[in-house]
Formats: sequence, C-alpha cells, structure tokens
Amino acid sequence: MKSVLKYALAMGAGIAAVGAALAQTAPAAPATAEIVRLDPALDALIAPDAQVEKVATGFKFVEGPMWRQGRLWFSDVGGEEIRAVTPDGKVELLVDHAGGYPNPKPGKTLGPNAMVTDKDGTVIYAQQGGRNLSRLDANLHIQPFLSTYNGKKINSPNDLVFAKDGALWFTDPPFGPMNMEPSPPLEQPFAAVYRYAKGKLTPMVTDLKLPNGLAFSADGKIFYVNSYGPEMFTRAYDVGKDGALSHPRILFAYDRGMGRGGPDGLKTDTAGNVWSTGPGGIRIISPQGKVLGLIKMPEVTANLAFGEDGHVLYLTGSTSIYRLRTKVAGTMPLYRR
Repeated sequence: MKSVLKYALAMGAGIAAVGAALAQTAPAAPATAEIVRLDPALDALIAPDAQVEKVATGFKFVEGPMWRQGRLWFSDVGGEEIRAVTPDGKVELLVDHAGGYPNPKPGKTLGPNAMVTDKDGTVIYAQQGGRNLSRLDANLHIQPFLSTYNGKKINSPNDLVFAKDGALWFTDPPFGPMNMEPSPPLEQPFAAVYRYAKGKLTPMVTDLKLPNGLAFSADGKIFYVNSYGPEMFTRAYDVGKDGALSHPRILFAYDRGMGRGGPDGLKTDTAGNVWSTGPGGIRIISPQGKVLGLIKMPEVTANLAFGEDGHVLYLTGSTSIYRLRTKVAGTMPLYRR
C-alpha cells in the first residue's frame, strides 16, 4: 500500500491536484458547458436543445451530491462544509467542520465527501479527513458509524451507495492521508471497495490503487466502479448472491490526453447507461461500452447525481453546482427523503 500513497503524493497534494497531474497535456476547458453528440442514440437521453445551467457558485471544491427533501445536498471538500441548494439557487449551510480533521491547512481537501440517506432517514457520509464513515442524525449532529476493518483504520472513504439488498458499498482510496502533513501510515494492505451488511464489513475489490465512484445498474445486476489512476477506467461486474462479484470487464478506458480531471463520480440511468465524470467532462456510456455523448464542462466536474423528478442531473464542478434536464430518468437511491 505504500506504493499507492507514494504514487498519490507524487501526483499532487489533493484530489484536484491529482486530476490536473493526470492530464498535464490536456486541452483547455470550454468557457461554457457544451453537450457533444457522438451517437444519435443520445437524443433519447438528452433533448437536442437541452442546456447546462449554473445553479450556484463560490465554493472551494464541491463533491458528494445527493437529492434530499426537495434540495441538493452537497459537500465542499475544501471548505469543510455540507450545504444544500434549492433548484432556484438558494444555498444553506447545514454542517460546518464536517470533515473530521482538526484545523486543515488552506487548500487541503480534507472535508466531507459522498452522502447517502439510510433506511431510517439519517444520512451516512464520508469524512475524508477523519477517515471515517459518520452519520448525521435528525438534528444534523455528527455520530460515529464506521472507521476500521479488522481492527485497523480504513484509508479515507470516498463514495458510497446502497445496493438493492440494503447493503452499503463504499470506496476507500488514500486521498485523505495524502492531504495530511505529515501523511499518516496506511494500515490497510489495499485500497478496497467494501460491502457492509448485517454488521459485517467485507472487502469486495482489492486490486485498484485509487477506487473512486461507484454505482449499480437500475436492476441491481451490474456493479460499476471507477479507477482514478494510475490506469483510468470504468469497470463493470456481474452481481450475484450476497453481493458476489464476477466477470470483471473494462466498460471504458480513459486517456490522459482527453482533458482535465479523472474518472471520479458515476451514476446510472433506468435505460442501463452509465454517466461518468472523467477527463474532459461527463461521458454517457451505453451498457455495451459505447460513448453516446460527452458533456464538456468549464470546470473539472468531480461528481453528479439525479434529482427532482429523476429527470434532472446535478453536476458538481470545482466551485459551482450545475444542472441539466434529461429525457431519461436516473437510477435513484434505494432510500431517499
């Protein structure tokens, strides 16, 4: 695992820095968002006249979007905050100092990350600095939830999702430790994708150096995970009983010359397509691995989430929140409020 941290540190001081380093020769971002149609099938997913709108801006590094109670909840990983924004752009601070790491230095991405609503209505979220999964109760108080595997500290939870059987899955790359000075030793021998069910935590994928975004197909039969580096790709698996994974294959491989950023957050839609952030923007990929379109963004876009009636895609740019209405419905979280 030391090689993972050495790689991450060599690539930069944080998520944004790693993404930039992975695409040093990338073309410049467009001044405004642009939807590029690469296949006529995209018209069934995004109307030809659809436009990407900016909803709110002025943040440090936004991540972890989740639709909840009529608003988009999101994390500011650089600002240590969890906020919510209405469709018309009204922003509210929900939780301050939410990353679990005391006094992070400016420019360090050690705040909160992905969030998901649990069956009881509380929110489980990733603390990148604290290296925990924590829970927000009904009063938005932070409660400990999960921080170890086999009695040793996990690396730095990043993205999480509930499967159809109620199991919680999350990725555990070393992005938190690589932002700390000095960087603490990693206690796990891998950067795993974990499954948590019936009080038991199980590593399901252990061969990725920087696992990042993850999602299930709408029917729960296919699991997807993004590899942020050094090799960048979206991998698919078949899902069996108790979450058993089989038939791993590369759905799509990314090249560093494609643009800024890396394979980070991903979501699926009800037609089986994968919407993944990556170098140069968001790719809409068919279940067969064909790229139907590309959403080029003016900022590195780390994550995305479907919200409202399921036909609105929210995008977390580096400093801004964007929105795009879609014709296809997104796969919505198992539990939602």
